[in-house]
Amino acid sequence: MLPRSVARALGAYRASLAEYGMGWGEPLIPYVRLMSLSRFVSEEAFFRAAFARVRAQEPDASAAEHGTRVLDLDFDEVLRDAVGGDPPDGLAVVRLTPSGPRLTGRPVTVLDGRPMPLALLLDNAGPGEAEAGVGGQEVRLPPGGARLLDVDTATEVTAGGTRLALGTLTRPAPSVRLRLRAGFPCRWSVWSEDGQGWYPPGAPPRRDYHGTPYFHGDDLLLEVPAGPLTVRVTRGMEYGIAETAVTPAPAGETLVELAPERLYDAAAGGWYGADLHVHLNFAGDVVATPAMAAAMQHGEDLHVLNLLASNIAGDRVFDREALEHWAGQDLPWSDGTHVARMGFEYRNDLLGHLHAFGTTAPPSVYHSGFGGAPDWPPSGAVCEELRRRGAVIGYAHAFKTPIETPEQIIGDGARQCTARMAVVDAALGLVDAMEVLHYASAVGSSSVYRRLLGGGNRLAAVAGTDAMLSFTRQRMEMVSSPLGWERTYARLAGPLTADAYAEAVRRGRTFATTGPFLRLTVDGAEPGDTVEPRPGDRIRVTAHAVGPEVERLVIRTADGVLAEGPPDELTAEFVVRTPTYVVAVADGGSHPRSLFTGVYAHTSPVYLDVARRRVARPEDVRWCLDWIDRLEKLVRDHADLHTRAQLEDHLSYIDEARRVYMSRLTR
Repeated sequence: MLPRSVARALGAYRASLAEYGMGWGEPLIPYVRLMSLSRFVSEEAFFRAAFARVRAQEPDASAAEHGTRVLDLDFDEVLRDAVGGDPPDGLAVVRLTPSGPRLTGRPVTVLDGRPMPLALLLDNAGPGEAEAGVGGQEVRLPPGGARLLDVDTATEVTAGGTRLALGTLTRPAPSVRLRLRAGFPCRWSVWSEDGQGWYPPGAPPRRDYHGTPYFHGDDLLLEVPAGPLTVRVTRGMEYGIAETAVTPAPAGETLVELAPERLYDAAAGGWYGADLHVHLNFAGDVVATPAMAAAMQHGEDLHVLNLLASNIAGDRVFDREALEHWAGQDLPWSDGTHVARMGFEYRNDLLGHLHAFGTTAPPSVYHSGFGGAPDWPPSGAVCEELRRRGAVIGYAHAFKTPIETPEQIIGDGARQCTARMAVVDAALGLVDAMEVLHYASAVGSSSVYRRLLGGGNRLAAVAGTDAMLSFTRQRMEMVSSPLGWERTYARLAGPLTADAYAEAVRRGRTFATTGPFLRLTVDGAEPGDTVEPRPGDRIRVTAHAVGPEVERLVIRTADGVLAEGPPDELTAEFVVRTPTYVVAVADGGSHPRSLFTGVYAHTSPVYLDVARRRVARPEDVRWCLDWIDRLEKLVRDHADLHTRAQLEDHLSYIDEARRVYMSRLTR
């Protein structure tokens, strides 16, 4: 039984989904407007079509003006342009022409005549206004207009006296029964020769970054079409992939017993993997329940799960009731090797987002800068409160593009959800970690992370997928992939508990990974440790990776690349002259095991202090000071602050951080 407050909240979300669609009634910022469309096109394809449209409309406008104009476009019309004449799976197009409507789409297999969900894009290709009836609903479109609707294969469309049945896009098939068994919870995928996915009753039709259908559990019974099928099973990044072909028998149950092979057992060595940034509900096409999170955590064998309450575009904080009920407690499905907690994401789109794990109580403020609220309080004040409540704090989805200069961090001052304030909170010791892995640029986030390390800050490298269980299919981000497709591994001294895991992150005993298990030793020390060599001492470094997807290992110090080489193991030596740090990186190209654009893992540092001095590389300290100067200008010019006192609050943290960096230059 769910707590009454949580059950009521989920009921309200279902009502919002039914009334408003995938945006759930959130303010229609571009992110919300894209939620439904991005099931069918990539971000690159969508914005390529959008900019082509504004350039055709205003060829003499500047690039900046084109960027502003894109936000004024009808996004359904842009989707129509991006899709072109070949609708992807799950989308049917009815083109309204003077000679009559035309229906296109990829056929969908239906079992025993049962309707299947389908999205419909109406496209007015005529010179005048057009009307269409869709399942009894009247839709009017201007010339060149388009409209995206969620329907099913039983829906009828009428236009210009012509009736079209979406059922003509279906292939009826008799159903047969398939049972899947591994002996423990897993992630399963079942698809037919046409690529259509099949799911157990009640399982949302989820697809991952690669477009592969998936669901979780064990000893599951599915209704599937008669004919050849592919069955695949895995269990998160510590396991391989097993796959088989099967043609179910026409009567009775066909049993497939299949289990993935374990590639490594991190917990056996005291390492536990976490996804520190997951949303249960964040709008979307389904309302996610705690039971869904439990099935996915166990099916992915994810040791630690941090479910974040947060807002999207307004004041509503999703899953706030769950946080208020379970704050400071393990969620009900936790056991000796799996811990789940409610945390939250503090969101300010101008200055950065923070994730919090292990908080003993809800925060006093969840967000700032939304709906006319000021960009206040400063993130530093939020971090101080969270520290008092026992939370370990990290900057979320830190940087989404490659970063070489502080100027690129600040940019034109647009609200980017990037970690612009990290340079301040890191210097003041108010934040524990940074996501070097998230749904966007690992290269950008990790390069800034190393600048902060070189500037004298001590931060753990962590990962957070930003997976959203209320989305079943997305092509613009990886939010519909299973939780834990990136993980923060932390080494614990004893049994797994939320407190022990949080303490390991605070101490920097971590690495972040898309799959490889990455180890680093520096004269026997591991990430989070501090070594105190004397000038002239020779240091031996070893990096070791487990995972078939790794193509290269790299060892770096504060001065850059120390050594690089092929996968598995890399050893190097160097002579210490000044304070530094050592990290290891593993990378590679795309791989079926990696639900990301490429393979990547990055350790936290082993710190090498010399004569009781920590690393403070002058080039990196000056880089951070440049960042701070630009940040101050950003706050003065772009922050929405309602009083002089609010500005002074921000400036007090900025000034204190500047003094810290200046002191590091003079040591």
